[in-house]
Amino acid sequence: MRVNDVFGPKARRCLLVLSALGAPLAAAPAVSSERTFSVVVYNVENLHDVDGIALYDDYQSAEYTPAHLAVKAGNIAKVLARVDGGAGPAVIVFNEIELDQTPESTVGDYDRWLASLANKPLAQVLATRPLPVALAGAPAEAWLLKACVDAGLKGYHVAVTNERPSLHADGHGQAVRNVVFSRFPVRTVKTFPILNARAILEVTLDVDGVPFTVLANHWKSGASDVATEDTRRQNARVLRARIDALLADDPRADVLVAGDLNSQYNQRQRYRAMGPTAINDILGSQGNELALRGKDRDLYNLWFELPSDQRGSDIFREEWGTLMHLIVTCGLYDQRGIQYVDGSFSVLKFPGLNADVFGRPVRWSRGREPAGFSDHFPIYARFRVVPAAEVSDKWMPLVRPSRTDEGPAEAVLVQVATVDLFAAAIDPQGLAPEKDIRDGSYTGRIFRLEAPARVDERGYVTVEVRGATYDVFTHDKDLRPRIKAQADQGKLRCYGELGQYRGRWQFVLLGKEWLR
Repeated sequence: MRVNDVFGPKARRCLLVLSALGAPLAAAPAVSSERTFSVVVYNVENLHDVDGIALYDDYQSAEYTPAHLAVKAGNIAKVLARVDGGAGPAVIVFNEIELDQTPESTVGDYDRWLASLANKPLAQVLATRPLPVALAGAPAEAWLLKACVDAGLKGYHVAVTNERPSLHADGHGQAVRNVVFSRFPVRTVKTFPILNARAILEVTLDVDGVPFTVLANHWKSGASDVATEDTRRQNARVLRARIDALLADDPRADVLVAGDLNSQYNQRQRYRAMGPTAINDILGSQGNELALRGKDRDLYNLWFELPSDQRGSDIFREEWGTLMHLIVTCGLYDQRGIQYVDGSFSVLKFPGLNADVFGRPVRWSRGREPAGFSDHFPIYARFRVVPAAEVSDKWMPLVRPSRTDEGPAEAVLVQVATVDLFAAAIDPQGLAPEKDIRDGSYTGRIFRLEAPARVDERGYVTVEVRGATYDVFTHDKDLRPRIKAQADQGKLRCYGELGQYRGRWQFVLLGKEWLR
C-alpha cells in the first residue's frame, strides 16, 4: 500500500527518509508500539440486524437477508483487520449502527453470546435456515463484534447509547445510533439526547489507569444545506457544553471528539452563506496547533495534519468531503496522561479492498450478491500514555505544527484518470451468457457500452444490457443533454461505471470523454 494511505504527512516524511536508507516502512512507528494505541472512526453506512423490523425500506426482510448481513459485517471487519499490522484498533467509534427496533432482543452478555457461536464462523451462523428468532433479533453491533472476532480482532467491550425506538420532534423515527468498541475497560457510559438527531455517546475508558473520554457523534445530515445547519448548531451546543463541563473539572482532561459531524472541517470557508457554523463557530474546531497552548482555543481538528489536497474521506457530487472527524482537546497535547502521536492522523483507504480504481470508497451494494463496504473511509489516529519520567515540559514537541486557523474554500475534486481504465473496460457482450453483472463482483467496474437506449417516463436515460435495464447518470450537467440526444436516437455509446443508487442499478459517466 502507499505510505499516504496509512501515515500522516509528518510521519510520512520520516518514513520516506528511513525507506531511502533501506529500512522497511513497517519498522518505523513514531513511538514503540507497546506504549501507543489507535483510535478509528468508521461510518459503516447502515449496518442493520436481520429481524426484518427496520425504519428503512431497504432493510426489510424482502430486501435485506442474513447473507447481506454476513457480507457487510465481514467486510467491515476486513478493513479493521488491516489496522496496526492486523492487531486492529484499540478503540473504534462506529456511526450508523441500527438502533435496534426490537430492544427486547438486546444481548446483555456479549462474552456469553460470542461463546455460544464460537464453533461457527459468522457466514455459517447466518446461513442457518430458518434463523432462530433469538439470533434474527440480535442487535447489529453484536453481529459486528462476531465478525471482528472471526477476523482475529478480540477483547472488545461494547458501549451503546440508551436510546429507545421513538419519533423525533420532527416526526422522523430514530433509525441508527453511535456505538463504541474498546479494548480498554469502560469506566462510564453516558447519553446526551439531541433534538431531531442522534444522541451523543460519551464513553470514559480506563487506559492504564488514566481516564480517556471519547465523545461519539453523528450530527444531522446535509453539510451544504443551510436549512439543516440549525440542527447541527444544536448538536454543537450540546457537545460544546459537555466539553466545557469536563474541562471545568480538569482543564487538561484527555477528551476526544469523534464521529460523523456532517460538516466539512472548513465549513465556514466552504459555505460562506451558511451563517454561524456548528463545527467552526459554535464547537470551536480549528487548525492552529500552537493555539492549544493558549487560553482561547482548546480544540484542534486533526484534518489539518494532512495537506489540504489530501483531506477527504467521502464523496458528494464528485467532491471530496471531510464529514468524519477526530478533534482533540488541549489535554491530548500536554505531557500528562494520554497524548496524541504527532503526525499519525490518516485516512484508511486500502486499494483493492475498500478503495476503487479511482481511490474512492467502495460503497455498500445490496445486489443479488451483496458487496462493498461504506460510502465513507474510516479515519485513524494514534495516542500514547506519557510516562512520568519523560515529562520535561508542559507541552509535547511538534515536528511541523499547523499554524492556520482556516482551510481553503475550494472543494477538492475527485481526479479520474481514464486512459488506462478505458483500455481495460469490459465489453458486456464478451461475457459468458449465464453471467449476471449485478451479482456484486462487477460493482465499480468500467464497461464499454453500445446498447439500446431511451428516455423513460421519469425523464431518465436507460440502457438495455444483457436483457436488463440500467439507469444512466452523470453529475456533469452539461453532459446530460448530449446523453439524452444520443438516447433519442435509440442507442447509447459510452463508458460507464457500474453501481447502484437507492436499489436501482446504473451506469455512471464521470466526464465528457465517457460519451463516445
